[in-house]
Amino acid sequence: MIGRLKGILVSKRPPWLVVDVGGVGYELEAPMSTVFDLPETGREVALYTHYAVKEDTVALYGFLREAERTLFRTVQKVSGIGAKIALAVLSGTSTDEFARLVQSSDIAALMRIPGIGKKTAERIVVELRDRVDGIAASVPGGAVGMPRDAQSEAVIALQQLGYKPAEAARLAKDAAADGDGAEAIIRKALKAALR
Repeated sequence: MIGRLKGILVSKRPPWLVVDVGGVGYELEAPMSTVFDLPETGREVALYTHYAVKEDTVALYGFLREAERTLFRTVQKVSGIGAKIALAVLSGTSTDEFARLVQSSDIAALMRIPGIGKKTAERIVVELRDRVDGIAASVPGGAVGMPRDAQSEAVIALQQLGYKPAEAARLAKDAAADGDGAEAIIRKALKAALR
C-alpha cells in the first residue's frame, strides 16, 4: 500500500496531479482543498495518499493533510458513498466545517454538496455523528499559479466534482474576476454553491 509520496509536482490539472518520485510519475486525484494549497509545479510536495483497488480500476488519491485523508476514508464508510462523493465533500467544505454540519444535523447544507441528496445527507448525519469528533484541521487557502484559460479549467474541475455542465459554467462565470487563477475561481464557486 502507498501511504505517502514526496517528490516534485510535475502537473496540476484539478482534480488531477502528477508527482515525480525518483523518476516515476504518480498520477493522483486530489480534493480542491489540497489543490488550492499546492506549490507551483516544479516544486517539492509531500502528500498523504489513499490507494484504492476495485474490480476494474486502481486509483491513488492525494491529500496535503492527514485530517483530509481521514475524512475521505470515514465518509466512504457511509453506505452509498464512494470516492467521488468523498472528494466532493472535501472540495466543498473544510474538515472542521463538515464535522460541524454533521454534528448540528444540517441536512440542507450537506445537500448542497454535489452528489448528496436528502437520504444520503440523513445517512451521513446518523452514521458519522460520533465519528467526526476527532477529525479537525484548518484548511488555509491560497490560489497559486495562473493557467492560460482559468475559467475553462474551473468549469472542467467543477464538472468532475459532480456539477452539471451548465451549472458549472454559471458558477465559474459568476465567481471569476480579472486575474483569478482556476483555483481561486473554483474556491469562490464552491463557496457560492454552498450558500
